[in-house]
Amino acid sequence: MRILISTILIFLSLGIVKAQEIYPDEELVQFSGMVLDGTTEQLLPLPYTNIYIKESNRGTYSDFKGFFSMVAKKGDIVEFSAVGYKTVEFVIPDTLEDNRFSMVQLMTQDTINLPEAVVFPWPSRDHTRLDFLAMDVTPVLQQKAMENLMSEKILMMTNELPMDADENADYYLRKQATDYYYIGQTPPMQIFSPLAWKNFFDAWKRGDFKKK
Repeated sequence: MRILISTILIFLSLGIVKAQEIYPDEELVQFSGMVLDGTTEQLLPLPYTNIYIKESNRGTYSDFKGFFSMVAKKGDIVEFSAVGYKTVEFVIPDTLEDNRFSMVQLMTQDTINLPEAVVFPWPSRDHTRLDFLAMDVTPVLQQKAMENLMSEKILMMTNELPMDADENADYYLRKQATDYYYIGQTPPMQIFSPLAWKNFFDAWKRGDFKKK
C-alpha cells in the first residue's frame, strides 16, 4: 500500500513539474487592448474582430466597442482579422517584465475595385432614355407615389419588415461578443445603472405599468 501511494505521489509531482515547464506563470500575460479602424481620421472602434493566437486553439472577439482581453504567452503570434480589413499579425514581446500588456491595433480596409456594372430595364441606354421621356405619369400614379413616400407609411413598413441576413448576423455577433466578454465574469446589474432607473421613472410617470 505504501509503495502504491508513493508511486502515485511521484507521478503527480512529475505531472506538476511538466505542466510548469510547459506553461510557467512567468510566461503568461493578460493581453488586452482596443481594435480601431485606422482608415478614417476619427479612429472608430472595430467590433467583432477575430483575435487568434497562431499555432493554438485559443482566441477571442473584440466587443461592440472594440475592446478585447485574453490570456496569452510571451512570444505568441496574435492574428487580427475582420471582414473587409487586411489581416494583421502582432508578436507579444518575450522580454516583458510585467504580466500585463496592453496595445491599440489599427486595421486598414482591404478595398477591392470591381469593374462598373450598369443595369438597364431596356436593351440599351438610348431605349431607356426614349421610354423615360415618353412615360405618361397619370395623376393616379402620382398619388400612389406620394402615398408610398409618406413618413408614416415608411415607418410602418420598417416595423413590419423582417430582418435581413446582415441584420440577423449583426445581432448574432453582438450577442456572441457580449457572451464571450462576460465569460468568467459577473455581468453588470442594471439595478446599479442610473440610466435604467431614469427609464423606470419615466415609464412610471407615463403610466406604462397601469392595467389597461
